[in-house]
Amino acid sequence: MGPSKTTVIKAIAPMGSGNIILVGMMGAGKTTIGKSLAQATGKTFIDSDHEIQERTGVKIPIIFEIEGELGFRRRETEVLRELVKMNNIVLATGGGAVLKRENRRLLKRWGTVIYLRASVNDLQRRTRHDKNRPLLQTEDIQAKLTELLAQRDSLYRETAHLIVDSGKQGVRNLVNKLMRKLAALSHPRNTNKDIMQTITVNLTSASGQRSYPIHIGNGILEQIGLVLPYLPQKKVAIVSNTTVAPLYLDRVRSALESHGVGSVPIILPDGEKYKNWKTLNQIFDVLLNQKCERNTAILALGGGVVGDLTGFAAATYLRGVPFIQIPTTLLAQVDSSVGGKTGINHPLGKNMIGAFYQPRLVLADSVTLDTLPTRELRAGIAEIIKYGLIRDPVFFDWLEQHMAQLLVRDPAILNEAIRRSCENKAEIVAADEKESGVRALLNLGHTFGHAIENGMGYGVWLHGEAVAAGIVMAAELSCRMKLISTADVHRIRKIFLQAGLPVHAPKFATEKYLQLMTLDKKVEAGKIRFILLNRIGDAVMRADVPTAVLSETISACVINE
Repeated sequence: MGPSKTTVIKAIAPMGSGNIILVGMMGAGKTTIGKSLAQATGKTFIDSDHEIQERTGVKIPIIFEIEGELGFRRRETEVLRELVKMNNIVLATGGGAVLKRENRRLLKRWGTVIYLRASVNDLQRRTRHDKNRPLLQTEDIQAKLTELLAQRDSLYRETAHLIVDSGKQGVRNLVNKLMRKLAALSHPRNTNKDIMQTITVNLTSASGQRSYPIHIGNGILEQIGLVLPYLPQKKVAIVSNTTVAPLYLDRVRSALESHGVGSVPIILPDGEKYKNWKTLNQIFDVLLNQKCERNTAILALGGGVVGDLTGFAAATYLRGVPFIQIPTTLLAQVDSSVGGKTGINHPLGKNMIGAFYQPRLVLADSVTLDTLPTRELRAGIAEIIKYGLIRDPVFFDWLEQHMAQLLVRDPAILNEAIRRSCENKAEIVAADEKESGVRALLNLGHTFGHAIENGMGYGVWLHGEAVAAGIVMAAELSCRMKLISTADVHRIRKIFLQAGLPVHAPKFATEKYLQLMTLDKKVEAGKIRFILLNRIGDAVMRADVPTAVLSETISACVINE
């Protein structure tokens, strides 16, 4: 093999010059996404592996065959030293580029580094027929990919400024997402507590494109004008409960009246135990008595129970009326108000009766959290932690660093946690509105958690408390299934302890847990499908959990008293 060919370097510029560098495993989509990103940003696309082939005149498998992996890595570093100093490029690197410390420093210094992360299953699907990847010429590609990912993941994360899942989002959606994240990185978000932020939930169905905004801010309840464009008529019904109504109902009604909108109040009893048919009929009784029409919007002013009941009522009253969420608890603001899941409990199972019905608007005012009991605040944090665990390890790191500020209700930190949680959920809902795939990952810990809620009696444990203990159980099960390490389990348990949440489950008989979990919505063909963790930031659904391992996990996680 002859000496390397030379390439003319057009310009030399440091990190601020606009270079974007993609790292990640083979099959993560660096070339495909890199080309689209370059086109969208007006930059020049370069693939480092292709550049090595151009300079040597032979394909990479031949370089591996003649010089071995060490020889290839030497050539890779030589090429990267030159390429990173070019100006205004999108550079797709080879999967092993991060193995050398020198390369990691080069990449991080000379560009904005994006880690395109993908699951082993996605990587295998994309690379199984590719004969140009020397390290994957093996009978068991999945095992090799698992080994390589375990070796490289921490190095990708160490190098990256941004981490984005390249799963099944589609190239256009992923590039749009990258553009937003790059813009936010270049122009840091003003975290002033008074700034309103808006996230859009984009949904596509056979009937066309649908979307709705989530407005997040401190004090935005006063901006009731945000609601007006979503009201088909000058009459609304407002559903609240006996706890929230005395605090905020008059304020909302007065603000609406100042715009000529009349309102019908519907006050429900407060508590998870009232999330049932009887309470749902109370809503219907008032709507019918007040002659509310198909164009009468219903506003949910309260926490998750109010939102779920109101949404189900809106989905079924006159076969569907407009619905707006004004969540007043942290759990509702980051989870239940977004995504259109509505419903009620049944004595045999939680949320077993309901409908997917999207709101027209979500208005999340963090001021309402000032009156939230500390126990309720902590319960909401459990759902926030969940987003970091299932898909956003950078957010998980951020939560570990800012938990103390969350607990004292720092407005800017609260708004940022709400925004990042809603952004994560909005992306998942947009990809899978009816929970036929990736949306099920949002149920991390919920199979165990719902069993705890049901077994204790609804309302004895708050939903977020049960989810916290359930996530720790799911982490323990993941470890016993040899997916994550004991160190990861310790880290997960530690963050829930930081948040003041339970990390042990109540002591029921193992048989009772198993019986309660068979009532979970994810049971299919008689098998319980669990959401487990491949690592922090990467969740997966598994239906192959041996009963013996599940029983051992339950025994290990219950309160030993």
